Amino acid sequence: MGKKRVITKEEEKNPPADGVKSAAKNTKSSKNIDLGRVYIKVSFNNTLITITDQNGNVVTWASAGSLGFSGPKKATPFAAQKVVAAIAEKIAKTGPFNVDVIVSGVSVGRDSAIRSLINHGFNINSIKDVTPIPHNGPKPKKVRRV
Repeated sequence: MGKKRVITKEEEKNPPADGVKSAAKNTKSSKNIDLGRVYIKVSFNNTLITITDQNGNVVTWASAGSLGFSGPKKATPFAAQKVVAAIAEKIAKTGPFNVDVIVSGVSVGRDSAIRSLINHGFNINSIKDVTPIPHNGPKPKKVRRV
């Protein structure tokens, strides 16, 4: 792991030339994001919500399982509301608040999550459903020959 260094006041003003950065300059700056996307994936087992910027870079995410719900309670409308509340708390300062919503999956938490987004102050520009729908299905079994 190497030696640990204690940075003196002189090194903060004049950093060493060998490329060692001080801890104060290594902090991540947060940007305000105007537009974004909200991906809501609901299944019979869990509810996942991811917020990205317009380029698709993830800003934050949360799931019902990460909030402490377990078993079939993760797929309830109440869990979806709590996930949106956790997301809204995480991005209260940076945004985005003008969002396009993309919903995937079939469960009872879909409508609840969208309503909860509106109640937490998000401006929804569009709602898109990208739930995969099977067409024609698998090939049936052959007829049994005796």
